[in-house]
Amino acid sequence: MPDVLALITQRFQDAIASAIGSDYAHIDPLIRPSASAQHGDYQANLAMSLSKQVGMKPREIAEKIVAAAKLDDLCSKVEIAGPGFINLHLTSAFLSTAINAMADDARLGVPAASPAQTVVVDYSSPNVAKEMHVGHLRSTIIGDAVARVLAFQGHRVIRQNHVGDWGTQFGMLIEHLIEMKWDPKAGHSISDLNALYQAAKKHFDDDAAFSDRARKRVVALQSGDATTLALWQGLIEESKHHFNEAYERLGVLLKNDDIRGESAYNSYLADVVSSLTSCGLAHESQGALVLYPDGFKDADGNPQPMIIRKSDGGFLYATTDLAAARFRINKLKADRIVYVTDARQSDHFAMLFWALRKSGWAPESIRIDHVPFGMVLGPDKKPFKTREGGTVKLVDLLNEAVDRALTVINEKNPELPESERAKVAQAVGIGALKYADLSGDRVKDYIFDWNRMLAFDGNTAPYIQNAYVRVFGIFRKGNINPADLSDKEIVIADAAERMLALKLLQLPAVIDSVSQSLEPHRLCAYLYDLAASYHRFFENCPVLIAPDEATKQSRLRLSDVTAKTFALGLGLLGIQVIERM
Repeated sequence: MPDVLALITQRFQDAIASAIGSDYAHIDPLIRPSASAQHGDYQANLAMSLSKQVGMKPREIAEKIVAAAKLDDLCSKVEIAGPGFINLHLTSAFLSTAINAMADDARLGVPAASPAQTVVVDYSSPNVAKEMHVGHLRSTIIGDAVARVLAFQGHRVIRQNHVGDWGTQFGMLIEHLIEMKWDPKAGHSISDLNALYQAAKKHFDDDAAFSDRARKRVVALQSGDATTLALWQGLIEESKHHFNEAYERLGVLLKNDDIRGESAYNSYLADVVSSLTSCGLAHESQGALVLYPDGFKDADGNPQPMIIRKSDGGFLYATTDLAAARFRINKLKADRIVYVTDARQSDHFAMLFWALRKSGWAPESIRIDHVPFGMVLGPDKKPFKTREGGTVKLVDLLNEAVDRALTVINEKNPELPESERAKVAQAVGIGALKYADLSGDRVKDYIFDWNRMLAFDGNTAPYIQNAYVRVFGIFRKGNINPADLSDKEIVIADAAERMLALKLLQLPAVIDSVSQSLEPHRLCAYLYDLAASYHRFFENCPVLIAPDEATKQSRLRLSDVTAKTFALGLGLLGIQVIERM
């Protein structure tokens, strides 16, 4: 089926070429859904932006474009408003044709990417030997949604979980495990990674002899001592168990094969430094090797360095990130690399991208994106903590989400069969937690509020999930099998049907917008508007008691394509749909 927005855009570009000149055919006509029905269904806002370029008044430009545009098969009315806005009123016949084509398409009208790219998405990235906490929530959820959207478009998405599995703290941890007589081969497990880390750190701080042995253990690890490496690998495997528990509960698609930690790049670090030195980018400063990215100044106004090798010969995160980027470009053949991290790392990634471009390792043909996000705050607008002031474990947060959802479900629908309640609570609780994170502008901090995220009204997951449930309530009540609707024709007649169809047909543009901006809240906003449109349709357009059989079948199929759109949209956010709640 044609992407409605793309079709209208092409018609306008053809009209621009005919009326204004072929040199302007590439101009974006700025076609957008109208904010109000009185201004039509779509609005073209290009006349104002073209005015200075072509030396004509905006309204005169709009008149020429409208006269040249071939829109009779799409629009019942085209009008020029104000200084040069062009309002488009689509015909009901065109809407009916377009929505039927969407209903017939397994991809709901979303075109596959052409050409498909290899996209590396770096997200989650917890530390080995530490349990995941609330601070890992946003990278994991946002990264998963971004990866899902890009994969649905048809890109080859390579997920990379850049875990922290190297550094001086591992000497401390491994030496502590030796004293515990921990043997990973014996099937022993660590029930609480945080407790292990805290105990090892206390031992390190309180016992000088132990701290000396721990430092030697770092040397043994770096030199490849077999016993030390075996314990280190055992610690990584134990950590994976904890990571995977959280990923499974969250419904995140990361697997063990996606893990490529900091240690994987050790053998590349010396070459990174050597290459940057030979191309003249690295400079010595007080015994260290540094880069001076353009435009970065310290507090005193001096050039701010990016250190790639310390004066003692040690490497830093920047060196590892450069090595990882080279691996992704040269070995994984990435066309695009996406990093999903805390906004406080924005300067680090700006410097990293400068180095990749300046060195020539990442030519302009390779797109590199940093996807920054704000913090999760408590009601006091400070970083979210437990009541005791400790870090909130992610698994505890997930458990509480499900428990709270179960309480809400028991109150709202006590007749729901016991066998379904656990499944519904999982979908609603985890969905609410994820949606609350994804629905806001990711660069902003957000305040964690259980009551708001579990509400059945407003821009929440339960509100949208409930719209899906409402569709299946109709199907159950009417004993309708959605599969039997595939040959039914949708006819758009009522105003509420029209509003719903228009919103459904925006799906391809929304998904493309998310893939370009890497802002999942755009998809959330769309689904919220779609749910509101469906609720309005439900209230104004009787389905099972429609005035005639053809209208009934039309509205049933319109409901079905709406449900499929909810399932797709929420699925791209990593959120489940349920048929009753």
